[in-house]
Order: sequence, then C-alpha cells, then structure tokens
Amino acid sequence: MELIAVKIDKPETINFILGQTHFIKSVEDIHEALVATVPGVKFGLAFCEASGKCLVRWSGTDPVLIELAQKNAMSIAAGHCFIIFLGDGYYPLNVLNTVKMVPEVCRIFCATANPTEVIVTQTQQGRGILGVVDGYPPKSIETEDDIQWRKALLRTIGYKL
Repeated sequence: MELIAVKIDKPETINFILGQTHFIKSVEDIHEALVATVPGVKFGLAFCEASGKCLVRWSGTDPVLIELAQKNAMSIAAGHCFIIFLGDGYYPLNVLNTVKMVPEVCRIFCATANPTEVIVTQTQQGRGILGVVDGYPPKSIETEDDIQWRKALLRTIGYKL
C-alpha cells in the first residue's frame, strides 16, 4: 500500500465539495439537487465510477468548472468519489445540506476554498480517499478583538442577524 497526497488544482477563490457516493445515478441526482437549491448556480461536477467502464462521469452548468472537476477527479482517481466546483459567489454553505441529503451520498470529506491535499491510498485493487488536509494549522488562539471581527463579518455578509 502506498500513500499519496493529491493537491486540488484550482483558482484560489473557488470553493469545492469533495465527497463519496455509491452509484452512477449520483451524477444526475447531485446536478438536480444543486440547480433546485440555487437556481442559476454555476458548477462543475465529476464522479469516479468504480465498476463497469470506470469512467469519470460528469455534469454541470459551466464548461470551465466542469473541466476543472474532470481534471481533479482524474488526479484523485479514487473509486466513487465526487468533486463539485462552485462558481464565483457560490458557497458550500448554500448547497452542502442538499448535497448531503442526496440518497447516494455516503460522506463529505471537505467543503472549502482553502488549499487542499487529498490523502489517497493506492493498493493493488485501486485507490481510496483516507482524508484531506484542508488549509493550514492555527497560529494562535483568537482574542476578544478577533471574536468581535468574526461576529461582525458574519453579520456584514448576512449569515447572522
């Protein structure tokens, strides 16, 4: 068994969701869930089929994001994983619960815009995702000023009243 760190290749500000699902039907169901939750959403989705033809299946509403999803799915190459790239101005917060509720979705590894590495194991059979490294380690404990800044930010962007 070999451990591999696969870096997610993406523009700095683009958010993505990485998860695991269990059936080819996931591509259409995730697509339908996204467009029903956020009309007009821009996204690209790719799914690594783990049996049959073992293709990277894909869908989406934005050709650039679709290509980004396809490229990253091929790099990860772990059975039944999926990756969704969201367009500018769209955030996992807006769609994450909807994606989690798709019946075929088994787990979510991360939902972030941070630099991310996917920790993959390679065996004789294939690849599997063990986890992710999402962003960087903490530098210190937040201060009272940091707490005020955090609370103000959430209210400024409309996530808290």
